[in-house]
Amino acid sequence: MSPAVAEGEAGVSDANGSMAVAPERGDEGGEVAATERGSCRRVLGVGVDALEPNGAFEQITAWASARVSARVAFMPVHSLVTAARERRFAEALSRFALVLADGQPVRWMLNLRHRSGLAERVYGPTMMWRLCGWAAEQGCPVYLYGGKQEVLHTLVARLEQAFAGLRVVGAESPPFRALSDEEVTAARERINASGARLVFVGLGCPKQELLADRLGDEVRAVQLCVGAAFDFHAGAVSMAPAWMQRRGLEWLYRLMREPRRLWKRYLVTNTLFLVMAAGEMVRPRRGLA
Repeated sequence: MSPAVAEGEAGVSDANGSMAVAPERGDEGGEVAATERGSCRRVLGVGVDALEPNGAFEQITAWASARVSARVAFMPVHSLVTAARERRFAEALSRFALVLADGQPVRWMLNLRHRSGLAERVYGPTMMWRLCGWAAEQGCPVYLYGGKQEVLHTLVARLEQAFAGLRVVGAESPPFRALSDEEVTAARERINASGARLVFVGLGCPKQELLADRLGDEVRAVQLCVGAAFDFHAGAVSMAPAWMQRRGLEWLYRLMREPRRLWKRYLVTNTLFLVMAAGEMVRPRRGLA
């Protein structure tokens, strides 16, 4: 259960005035469960938190400062549709402390369906960059898990150049296959031994979220599943122009850049999203959190 907000404790308000709880600080740390998330709303049957970037940032940094174990997902359309169709993925996300609206259409659905009033999405790559700046200022160690070895090497160099004093205490490129239980245990032990308080996981959906769920609350840090952020910040893949991002057209930009790899994903996913979103909009709101 998430800790309740007692008088005098810190909390972060969402766009509707609900409170996302900031845990008590303490030497022993703790964990954050996904239940009783006051900011959580249902979109296509998947729990998504109606938080804007500043609220999410304050919550994540509060957890990292308190050495709390938590898992955070950033939800674009592809991830949302995958979770709506695959029970295993949805169950893993239900154990996350935050599931944030990374994609503009996800934000639009929160606003249309739940009147959340969100002015901005919470974009994973942008949040990663902002958190690295905070981590450099606060002396908070970070760990990078995922991506190709050459991408990680460039990413570490760019982060350390951009943020003087940033402590990257681990950078790991795992094999491109499912890890055994022994390998997951070993990864968990390496992360904990490093002293990291922010762990950025860049493996793509749903692999990264499923791995974070397997690593679980025994990882004494905030795990953040940031998708293609490693490739973007390392310069391996270009980011869509801001005007396309604002209009929810990032998928089109990426499709034009990588048509062979992404055409099927976006053709199927975007079509399913439109059909599922239309169906949800005509259903009564009663009973939806």
